[in-house]
Amino acid sequence: MSALLPHRRAGSGPVLVLVHGYLGGSAQWEAEIDLYSANYDVIAPDLPGFGAAADRPGCDRIEGFAQAVMDLLNQLGVDRFTLLGHSMGGMIVQEMAANHADRVERLVLYGTGPLGAMPDRFEPLDVSRQRLRDDGVPDTARRIGATWFLNGEEAPGFPAIRDIGAQASVQAALAALDAMASWDGRPALDRLTMPTLVLWGDSDRSYRWQQVESLWRNLTAGELAVIPGAAHAAHLEKPEIFHVILNGFLAECADRPAAC
Repeated sequence: MSALLPHRRAGSGPVLVLVHGYLGGSAQWEAEIDLYSANYDVIAPDLPGFGAAADRPGCDRIEGFAQAVMDLLNQLGVDRFTLLGHSMGGMIVQEMAANHADRVERLVLYGTGPLGAMPDRFEPLDVSRQRLRDDGVPDTARRIGATWFLNGEEAPGFPAIRDIGAQASVQAALAALDAMASWDGRPALDRLTMPTLVLWGDSDRSYRWQQVESLWRNLTAGELAVIPGAAHAAHLEKPEIFHVILNGFLAECADRPAAC
């Protein structure tokens, strides 16, 4: 059996899995782990090649990331869980939910969409790939991380995102761009039948409204929540609103389990 994927875990109760995205890491969920561990068994993995798992080979397919997270949950003996995925992590949890719908109680798709190529992204993936080769990971993490916030590098949450992103290996950062470019989750959307929250900051420069709307409208049981005045890292930019929305979705299912 392979060694456990590095992860953070706290609390007890129903399992809530937090999956970070490109140039992210489990450390970005510090506030959410502190908050939700009061009522949930919170598990936040570091994806292969990122964060505390930077010494592991990165995946060049979203399916590979999804399998890595599933392997961790299996090794931890977790059977049923709620998934929250941010950005590329939203692609990963869509893949997990489509293939393991019987194990996913609820799904939160945050700052993400159904197509990895990300039409209308702040820059094409090919440009990110070339600039990563030219500039290296730390400068790329700084540059891309700044686009996650309305106030760029002046945002209070920016230093943490910059530093977390800089931990990634070059191999993993390049491979993940290939993973996103080749992934299309649209054919599997009809398999996402569990209650699903689509959560989006209205100034997100990675996923624009057209992609978010396409995701929301093609889900069987999808709800949409838009956070005003927030970009790609709404959980750091508008944490109070982010948590109120997420609390409402989680409580909805806790109060009406038969509906979830």
